[in-house]
Amino acid sequence: MELKKNPKANVGRNSNLYFAVGLNVMLVLTYLGLEHKTYEREGTKIDILMLDEQIDEDIPITTINIPPPPPPKTIVTEAISVVEDVEDIEETVIESTELGQDDVIEEREVGIEDLEVEEVEEDLEVPFAVIERVPVFPGCKGNNAELKACFQQKMQKHLLKHFKYPELAAELNIKGRVYVFFLIDKNGKVTKIKSRGPDKLLETEAERIISLLPEMKPGKQRNKPVGVPYSIPINFKLEQQ
Repeated sequence: MELKKNPKANVGRNSNLYFAVGLNVMLVLTYLGLEHKTYEREGTKIDILMLDEQIDEDIPITTINIPPPPPPKTIVTEAISVVEDVEDIEETVIESTELGQDDVIEEREVGIEDLEVEEVEEDLEVPFAVIERVPVFPGCKGNNAELKACFQQKMQKHLLKHFKYPELAAELNIKGRVYVFFLIDKNGKVTKIKSRGPDKLLETEAERIISLLPEMKPGKQRNKPVGVPYSIPINFKLEQQ
């Protein structure tokens, strides 16, 4: 005997759908169970009671004694009395010094002998290379060419004698050439010292060396003492050890 199944009576044909729905329902119930929160009611009641006790406490009233404000200052006003002028004051009349069209100008002749000419001595400066008589460094003798050569030799000896490398410049490895400009005035003194170099430390040291130059015999142009500008380079170089 052959058994026949009714296709409508197939119970497992929607099993996948039922399984998915059941799984989702279980997940929702599990999530709600985990997120559910409960509170202890006894602790809440104790907190409310304590809050009521704090509110009902009597706060003592403190009184602050504030001193009364100082009395207003009395302003003393001086009585102003009007005094009538007894003495008549003469007014000073100031006459204008400007000339008008009707004023006559007094004519007078001024002679040449009435003029005084004041001679003003000019401080002339003649370059070292073209001056007739160069400044004489102490200890130099001879003609102009010999004095010029001796001046330069004495200048080099002076630089070597008083040269001192600045300690801070040596630590910072600052080096270079400094050009120093100065003037030997008509009295033989060294003035107007200026310098130009790579750093202020080197410039200060170069100016210090030149300021130690001795007083010289001034240079002459047409047998008159004049100022002689001079410039010299000073090379600051660190020796490698």
